[in-house]
Amino acid sequence: MATVTALDSRKKKASETSVSAPAEASPERKTIRNLSPADGEPLAPVNVTTPDEVRAAVQRAKRAQAAWARMPIEERAERVLRFRDALVENADRLVDVLVRETGKPRNEALLHEILVVADLASYFAHNAARILAPQSISLHFLVHRASYVHYAPKGVIGVISPWNFPFAIPMGDVIPALLAGNAVVVKPSEVTPLIALEAKRIYDSTGLPEDLFQVVPGDGATGQALIESGIQKLIFTGGVATGKRVASACGAQLVPCVMELGGKAPLLALSDCDVERTARAIVYGGFCNSGQACISVERVYAHRSIHDPLVRRVKELVNELKQGDASKSFVDVGSIIFGKQMEVAEQLIADAVAKGAEVVAGGERVHRAGNYFQPTVLTECHHGMAVMREEIFGPIVPIQRIDSDEEGIALANDSHLGLNAYVFSKSRERALRVAEKIEAGSVVVNDVMLNYGACETPFGGLKESGFGRVHGDDSLREMCDKRHVNYGRIPMPSRDPLWFPYSQTSYSIFSKGLEVLFHGAGLVQRIVKKIP
Repeated sequence: MATVTALDSRKKKASETSVSAPAEASPERKTIRNLSPADGEPLAPVNVTTPDEVRAAVQRAKRAQAAWARMPIEERAERVLRFRDALVENADRLVDVLVRETGKPRNEALLHEILVVADLASYFAHNAARILAPQSISLHFLVHRASYVHYAPKGVIGVISPWNFPFAIPMGDVIPALLAGNAVVVKPSEVTPLIALEAKRIYDSTGLPEDLFQVVPGDGATGQALIESGIQKLIFTGGVATGKRVASACGAQLVPCVMELGGKAPLLALSDCDVERTARAIVYGGFCNSGQACISVERVYAHRSIHDPLVRRVKELVNELKQGDASKSFVDVGSIIFGKQMEVAEQLIADAVAKGAEVVAGGERVHRAGNYFQPTVLTECHHGMAVMREEIFGPIVPIQRIDSDEEGIALANDSHLGLNAYVFSKSRERALRVAEKIEAGSVVVNDVMLNYGACETPFGGLKESGFGRVHGDDSLREMCDKRHVNYGRIPMPSRDPLWFPYSQTSYSIFSKGLEVLFHGAGLVQRIVKKIP
């Protein structure tokens, strides 16, 4: 595997110009002072938002939301598209900030973060009116009445976002929330606050109401204050342990929440898979964003008949990867965003090797300025190893032999997590059969990673991967209160026969009616059977 050191002076200059100027940070208050994971140089300091400031931000958001909610949805969509256009116009600047703050390759910053958000904004802006239109409900029994549901904005949506995709994930929540008529307050990860602040600056430049979308950088206390500030919903993306604490805090406040937590995505390479495509998918799915994605390929189950050629090809492809500082050259694999993940990687590799695993590629830190860990492939793995059970969130792909589809399904389901999974086979029918038996929120056939970018589809997990969904039409509806209205289709007498006073006569009539309506092939049963 090659390590890239050549300078691209134009890109270096653009990156430094974008983010190296220090932000104003008061010496009297707590600040976030991070180092670039790419080269270890200081990034701009950021003030930590105090709990009082969080509460004040939410109150301002509430006032702005009241006027925003009264605006026709078509007008809200037009204004959100104005924000989308501004993001696209500033794409290079956003990429520079992302590369400097996260160390990810420029291609990934552009495609996985900016493009995904631009497409999501386009889809939901053009379809929000349809998705949020009132829906009638056919009543099979109370036929003299009619019902419909309509969708009203919740108010203020809180977002606590992670450091691995610090633009795409929070903005993928902000935009639907705004379209639904809400205000949004985002607490970005303390590891990567700069890109959220840059998004806020671009938002403000479009003339949209400034208080409608706010960013409150900070730490755990800031997040707790957001939950307790009077918001109407929280969307959290992060680790399982933290997610459990956040969900508990939301429960104490009766704040509805979405928990998008960890993943341990299995890839099943069936006996008839295309070995070349499967190998390339493993390398891309395992080392894209340096493996720091909840839907990364975190374990591979390869059928015995194709295991050896698959491993050989994976090793060859890994050795071709270019790794280095993405702000200075175009690379395939960048740095580790959160340095402590390198310690996790070392511990998982040591445990696996002690239990019989073989390191066929990588396996060590790259000793240079910044946080770099070699893309690593382990073979001879089994479920007695932590690397096959625990979330890695780093550039390690462990591979285990299997003897059948059924064994692969059982091993894939032998996990406390269930976010994404992948199945590779030349037979669509066989792949779909296997996919439907895997316990995961999404299963992708003959591809990897792309489903998060399909904003029409629901994204979320099972088991300890969380609950609730982002993306998909229902996620937009769930940014609203679903309200039911029932009304009469025909005039009713002033004295309703179902109301007071009760009598023996009315009881006898209703008792006989119960038998006519429901006993055997009663009238209601015949009506219900005819409902499509």
